[in-house]
Amino acid sequence: MPECRAHCGACCTAPSISSPIPGMPQGKTAGVACVQLDADLRCKIFGLPERPACCGGLQPSLEMCGADRSAAMAWLTVLEQATAPD
Repeated sequence: MPECRAHCGACCTAPSISSPIPGMPQGKTAGVACVQLDADLRCKIFGLPERPACCGGLQPSLEMCGADRSAAMAWLTVLEQATAPD
């Protein structure tokens, strides 16, 4: 399984998260960067119990991550739109 790409953070930006996140008690809307992303676009709460389960369940894959951050944002945005409630 691939590891997260440095300076990406697409999976912490493109999708909406309805679960509370430390610093974002209402979750976040799609396209908004999570407040837990650091300057290198790495999760500051990775591996901690405060990290929402939905975040831990999203694992890097070649299909999702693509060749670069732009490709990952595009793929995740399409997925977000396809799964958004009406």
